[in-house]
Order: sequence, then structure tokens, then C-alpha cells
Amino acid sequence: MNALKKLILIVILASLCFPAFWGCKKKSVEIAPEIASSDEALFKAGQDHVKKDPEKARLYFRQVIDSFPKSFYAQRAKLAIADSYFNKGDEGSMILAASEYREFIQLFPYSPSASYARYQIAMTFFKKALKPGRDQTKTHQALAEFKRVVTDYPLSQEAKPAQDKIKECEERLAAHYFAIGEHYYRASAYKAATSRLLEILTNYPDFSKMDQVYFCLADSYYKWKKIEESIPYFTKLISDYPESKLAKKAKERLDEINKNKG
Repeated sequence: MNALKKLILIVILASLCFPAFWGCKKKSVEIAPEIASSDEALFKAGQDHVKKDPEKARLYFRQVIDSFPKSFYAQRAKLAIADSYFNKGDEGSMILAASEYREFIQLFPYSPSASYARYQIAMTFFKKALKPGRDQTKTHQALAEFKRVVTDYPLSQEAKPAQDKIKECEERLAAHYFAIGEHYYRASAYKAATSRLLEILTNYPDFSKMDQVYFCLADSYYKWKKIEESIPYFTKLISDYPESKLAKKAKERLDEINKNKG
């Protein structure tokens, strides 16, 4: 066993045997009998602490779930735990929040709040999604989850905001792929450029810069000496976006193609 492996093993064993090794101790809370005997009182105690001491609040909420699993307050407590992690906002808390929301749906699949839990799962990814040009894994995850909201809960109040978020995710992904496609276009890597740009046409037809997509795609084919493939996209740009600055360039290209044919 090399030195690095030995060090990792020592750290793991220390964390298991001596929790204080990490400088933290498991928090506990003493609950008065009159509060412990009431699901409502436990829940309200959690609410009283959720802003100033979320960890303590979660102890009250978990007591509601453990002691009164079929109570209406058990559902609210489960969501409150998830929300407390979500509101913290950091990467680790978002992962915990998503887990809690998923457990809520598993425990209470027919709850009116199930659609909210599903929407919040999507938001844990959306909040941490990166800008176009960087890794878009979380944008893809958010998009998939928002689509589940619309599919699974089409009549819920979360369906409309989920549809709006779907558009935002698709716009972000289209911008990401366009930046890549445009880079390949400018680098004269036309095969790679057309591949990325065609993906936008197929998957993100409502992209706000579609006139630029059509021009880069058409001109990539044109410069790649695939003239016939370029014509439909130059034509589409002119017909669908006549006011675009690129429409004039597209017309010049078509005039040049027709002149060479003659």
C-alpha cells in the first residue's frame, strides 16, 4: 500500500471513529413532552427555527415525520426540510434538497404538493447551471426535469412556469451549441460546424438567433464547396428573416451561385 492510500485510509477511519475529527458534532435537541406529543406543535417549532437555525429546525421536522408519519404535517415537514436545503443554495445543499424532494414524491405520490416537489428538483439543477460556453450538464438535467413537470402534472400551477423554464434552458443550450458551431465555422472546420448547427435546427427551433444559425450553416456548406446544400438555408434565411442584416449577405451568395451556374 503506497503512502497516499495509507493517508486516505487513516482519514476515513478517523472520520468514522472520531466525528469530532472534522470539527463538528451531531446536534441534538430536547423536546418538551407537550410539544413532542403534537404533530402541529413540532412542525411550528421547526418553522420558528428554520431561518435562524435550519439544522435545529430540521430536527423538529424529522421528529414530525418519525412520530406522525401519516399526518398532514408530515408532508409539510418533509417539504420544509427540502426547502431548508434549497434555500441554503450551495452545491451540496442543492444535492440534499433534490434527494429530499424525490423522497417526498415517493412517500406522497398523490399529494397536491408533488408537482411542487418535482418543479423544485428541476430548480436545484437550474440554479447551478452554467452559462453558455461552459459545461451544460446541469442545464440538460434541469430541462429533463421541467419536462417531467409538464408531462406528469399538466394541470398544476407549476406547469406554466416549468414551460417558461424549458424555453430558458433550450435558449441557453442553443446559445452554447451555436458558440461552438460558430467557432468551427470561423476556424474553417466546416464539417464540425454544420454538425453543431444542424443540431440546433433539430432540437432548438425557437432559438432567438436563428438567422445567424442559418447563415453560418449555409455559408459553411458554401465554403465547403457543397453549394447545393447551402442554397436551402440561404433561401430560408431570406424568407423567414427578411429584416436581418444577414439576409443581404445571403442574397449576395445566392446571386453569386446563380451567376456561376449561368
